[in-house]
Amino acid sequence: MSEMQDYKSSLTDVTSRKFETFSYLPAMSADEIRKQVEYIVKRGWNPAIEHTEPENAFDHYWYMWKLPMFGETSVDRILSEADACHKAHPNNHVRLVGYDNYKQSQGAAMVIFRGKMK
Repeated sequence: MSEMQDYKSSLTDVTSRKFETFSYLPAMSADEIRKQVEYIVKRGWNPAIEHTEPENAFDHYWYMWKLPMFGETSVDRILSEADACHKAHPNNHVRLVGYDNYKQSQGAAMVIFRGKMK
């Protein structure tokens, strides 16, 4: 068996914190984020954008950016809303969520913009 890699993460070092599955991988490019949005749309999930201050990411609810985009199928519109949220809150983490309305749960969730600590 191969050795398990330890991801050094701590509460005191905010740059080391991990969020959801993709945060353990290198940062996604704009094209890779687009592919994730395409996947959410293909699954018929409802996209939503959330944001929060980096210091509140673990022990607070995230703020909803507008309402979930029920039935939205335009990848460009979803990405545009994520970008608008990031521009309005440049110091916050911005997360893309895909809500599966049949299973009544999140089908996907990923931080697509990381904020900076003040």
